[in-house]
Amino acid sequence: MYKLLIVDDEITVRMGLQSYFNWSSFGIEIMGEADDGDVAFEMIEQETPDLVLTDVRMPNMDGITLSRLINAHYPSVKIIFVSGHGDADYLKSAMKVSAVDYIFKPVNLEELSAVLKRVVSDLDEARAEQERQEELQVRLKEGMPLLREKFLLSLINSGVQKQDIRERIDFLELSLPEDACYWMIVISVDDLANVESVRSERDRQLLWYSIGNICEELIDSSMGGYAFEHHTGEFAGILRMNMDYEASSDAAEVLLELAGMIRDNLERWLKISVTIGISDRVTGLGSLANCYKQAREAVNHKWYLGKNRIITMDSLESPDMDTGSPSRYEFVYNEELISALKAADAGQLREVLASIFADLNRNRPDGLKYGRNACMQIFLAAGQLLLEFNMQSEELEAAEATVWESLFERETLGEISEILQSYLLAVCERIREKRTGKVANLVERVRAIIDRNYANGGLTVTDIGKEVFLTPTYVSLLFKQESGQTVGEYLTHVRVEKAKEMLRDPQYKFYDICYAIGYTDPSYFTKLFKKATGLTPSGYREKYV
Repeated sequence: MYKLLIVDDEITVRMGLQSYFNWSSFGIEIMGEADDGDVAFEMIEQETPDLVLTDVRMPNMDGITLSRLINAHYPSVKIIFVSGHGDADYLKSAMKVSAVDYIFKPVNLEELSAVLKRVVSDLDEARAEQERQEELQVRLKEGMPLLREKFLLSLINSGVQKQDIRERIDFLELSLPEDACYWMIVISVDDLANVESVRSERDRQLLWYSIGNICEELIDSSMGGYAFEHHTGEFAGILRMNMDYEASSDAAEVLLELAGMIRDNLERWLKISVTIGISDRVTGLGSLANCYKQAREAVNHKWYLGKNRIITMDSLESPDMDTGSPSRYEFVYNEELISALKAADAGQLREVLASIFADLNRNRPDGLKYGRNACMQIFLAAGQLLLEFNMQSEELEAAEATVWESLFERETLGEISEILQSYLLAVCERIREKRTGKVANLVERVRAIIDRNYANGGLTVTDIGKEVFLTPTYVSLLFKQESGQTVGEYLTHVRVEKAKEMLRDPQYKFYDICYAIGYTDPSYFTKLFKKATGLTPSGYREKYV
């Protein structure tokens, strides 16, 4: 409802307007009446109406003066004049003070209706615009974090445009003095592929939010600055030097302490490992783009330094590093690798791999990307040899796909070295076994180990591999290729057969049987048993006992 104030020195006019016109049909309610302009303005100061219907001539303050006061202090209020036919000069003045319309006395209700219809339409439009602006303000406020993040990303990616930088910073309410000293840190989540693979999209988004929130809180409580997500699994922090620090060495000490707190808190509360790169100190916002590149470069050096570290630019300078040309991956290594594989010489294979990775470790400027490329060349060379020996199989191809994927997922030289060496040793052993005819013997040994240890709920392919002195990858491949079953399928078969034997003896309780064959979850065991036999354990007992 819109509020109306009626102002007229004639009581009959006021009463008539109130009594003989259906204001509610226009969405209007009368908030009050006044017999003079001065009284009316006092009422307006107490409660602002949407609409004022006022006489022109009144003894103390006429309608023209009242309208000027209203326009000066309450410009959104609509004013309609009521006047006699002889008030032409007054009406000219009325138009000058932006009255929306005027009506001659005696008031014609149809004329009043026509005027109000137009005025209410204007009020509706004004109210809708006001609501739209208020909604935009709310949305702007809600979107302010996103606008700040977008601006901060532009600072580190493309630098600043000096002509509007201060205005944008003030609008976004950021505390970023142009001439202050800054550092940048990059927080990179270690083992990103594994971190993402075990979480749903909702949990991943919650994790990224939590990381940013923890970093932001620690930065804010320490040095001051801002943290934000730059890429998936990577967060950037702009750190501002507090003037309380008397020397740059004091600030650097606080910076390292802050990085340690971020790493430790993320590990404690979110159970994730991160590597943090720290740039050199710079002065001014214009240097933040280069500052970010430094911090990102520092993080990339976890390729050879390892994960879960805090890496500063000065720590990358090593006095014993080779200052000459970096070692490159030599294709002669391929010949040595192929020679070791053909000879099924595991010792020679390990020596060649050690030389390759020693060179890659010295080849630091090229980093992870170059190392991966070199490892892919090795991997492809081994695959070519398997084709020549006609040793390809579905199982081996599946293992190759897993290794190939792992080369892209792993983040350090040590991890990639371990994966590649495990695969090549498995290939080497496969060639040796094929030549010596010991495959069947190996399968029987694996079966014997499972037959003895099926009750061990924690039995894994790795455990079996240790007993036969082979890699888990090779054990899995060979067992499947020669027996037609995976190691896991055979283990389940043994356990189900033992369960069937025990179910035929009434003295054994169901949960005792479950634990006796290596399962700790009775419901899981029930699903496996039904899948293997078509019956639940209780159904099997009823049928055979």
